[in-house]
Amino acid sequence: MRRIVVMESIQATRLRKGMLVKHNDDLYRVMDVTHLTPGKGKAFVQSRMRNVKAGTLLDHKFRSAEFVERAALDDREMQFTYRDGDAFHFMDLETYEQVEMTADTLGDSVHYLLPEATIRVSLYEGEPMGLDLPTTVELTVQETAPAIKGATANAQLKPATLETGLVVQVPPFISNGDRVRVNTETGEYQSRA
Repeated sequence: MRRIVVMESIQATRLRKGMLVKHNDDLYRVMDVTHLTPGKGKAFVQSRMRNVKAGTLLDHKFRSAEFVERAALDDREMQFTYRDGDAFHFMDLETYEQVEMTADTLGDSVHYLLPEATIRVSLYEGEPMGLDLPTTVELTVQETAPAIKGATANAQLKPATLETGLVVQVPPFISNGDRVRVNTETGEYQSRA
């Protein structure tokens, strides 16, 4: 299998849980990200990252204007086949090989996976490291409060549980069974699909 290392610089504010980044010449998986704006001083991003090789944790503070090297390694088109507890199974569309990733490895990406969806999986030395999700996905609303007659998009938002378990704030006119478009970077409702 070929190893192609592609580095992309992204602003620290765009860091998301589950991303792979290069920091101090090591490969890290972002485990948690918190954007902080203190009353005094400049905004920053507090991150907790796990070294991919050593498994050690690192807490690091990035300035909000700082750029981080995001690693995308040997991307392959794969189909999400099924979930088995905490394990997510994918099949390579060219070789039909199966790979497995845990919810910890996938991070927030688990909220945007539907069976039989085609996703780009990033591999490092043959091991799956994460997913490259589309900017938006369409999901079905499983449970939300009933629609309100005459409600407009400018009215108060209400929580809705989607088919993957993700909870998003939606306008009051959205009902159970509606398809909605959700931004995978922010986890926010975009529009009705």
